[in-house]
Amino acid sequence: MKVKFKKLSPSAVTPCYSKPGDAGMDLTATSKVDDKLFIEFGTGISVEIPEGYVGLLFARSSISKTVHILANHVGVIDSGYRGEIKLRFKNPVLSFKNPEIFPQYNVGDKIGQLVIIPYPQIELVEVEELSTSERMEGGFGSTGV
Repeated sequence: MKVKFKKLSPSAVTPCYSKPGDAGMDLTATSKVDDKLFIEFGTGISVEIPEGYVGLLFARSSISKTVHILANHVGVIDSGYRGEIKLRFKNPVLSFKNPEIFPQYNVGDKIGQLVIIPYPQIELVEVEELSTSERMEGGFGSTGV
């Protein structure tokens, strides 16, 4: 499947798969805005996701080696969005005092992954009762640890 993209910055890196069979294309930071609450990385890339598809932004597994926490955990890029892909991380200010122990992402680092998948259009139907199930209303941890 071909998806159009645009480089918004001369330093933008074309998203690509690191290994055959990978689900997510790596996104590379081209800009960094650091404020008291968030660190926002721009990728210098915008995409034209086809109707019926969604782009999902995930953290890379390397995030476990840094102080970063993706603020919305999974980003959603709808097919109508044409702006720059950005990833916003919570700013754990106290951890920045020891960059040797708690490294940070920087411009030029791979900071996230983009997965583009189809989704069904759902039509919700209001009813008086839902069918029964083995789980029923069991929530948070009800199926085990």
